[in-house]
Amino acid sequence: MDVLADVLRTARAGGTLSARTVLHAPWGVAFGEELRAGFHVVVQGTCWLRLEDGSEPSQLVAGDVVYLPHGPRHVLSDAPGRPAQDWRRLYDEHAGSEVRVEGGGARTVLLCGSYRLDVDGPSPLLGALPAVVHVPADQAARTGALAASLTLLAAELDATRPGTDVAVERLIDLMLVYLLRAWLARQPADCGGWLAAVADPQVGRALALVHAEPGRRWTVDSLARAVGLSRAAFARRFTERVGEPPLAYVTRWRMTVAARLLREADQPLAAIADQVGYDSEFAFAKAFKRSRGLPPGRYRSAARAA
Repeated sequence: MDVLADVLRTARAGGTLSARTVLHAPWGVAFGEELRAGFHVVVQGTCWLRLEDGSEPSQLVAGDVVYLPHGPRHVLSDAPGRPAQDWRRLYDEHAGSEVRVEGGGARTVLLCGSYRLDVDGPSPLLGALPAVVHVPADQAARTGALAASLTLLAAELDATRPGTDVAVERLIDLMLVYLLRAWLARQPADCGGWLAAVADPQVGRALALVHAEPGRRWTVDSLARAVGLSRAAFARRFTERVGEPPLAYVTRWRMTVAARLLREADQPLAAIADQVGYDSEFAFAKAFKRSRGLPPGRYRSAARAA
């Protein structure tokens, strides 16, 4: 089981917005729609990225790629402190095609996009990532798969052709995987957190087992035996690496899987309950409401309405 892929697949809830964005100085564009993770690729020129948390702005240059997994409000501009227009409003005005801001100065070209995430439950991956995941231009260029996905994405966003919407969604998924690989390659071995836990021989193996079979009746003893540790040593190591006890993680992941099935599948609640390890629909509904604040049926209706 590829735990990273499983988490990415489950966290993604669709709803992609993306466009080539051409800006002539002076300019500023603001991003901040709720429930969205954002990404930006600097194709040409330079710009400044500023989060609305009081932190200092940072400069991005051609070839840089940034991913904002928590969807914080932020501004891109040609110079720090510029007034900013709302990018989503510009996107709607241009009917989802190339977004433009016409000034009289230097030209900057960006690939900008966002998509909805399942953020009503805490994601182990998203919680481990910083506010801004930045892959500098030189590293992006050296990472062949990332560079190739960016080239293909730019080509699709240059002009609308048959199948463009599907191609863009798939390329964004690929870009995210390659971007995270490139970013992880730069992190120290002792960086800690969930990402380090995945790489831990025993804890990573336990996580893979849980993700492969979320409906199995896991116990601390059975997981410990599977990875060759005593019960006490495994529980301590897992909690230190992951940040919560083994069975708490099992329950949380089951609810994450159940939420995805409720959004995407038409299976009866009893079938979903069985897939995530509950003997009865009632027990599953009680656990799901405790985790997500809504009973499964109402969650499904609300998710599909959204």
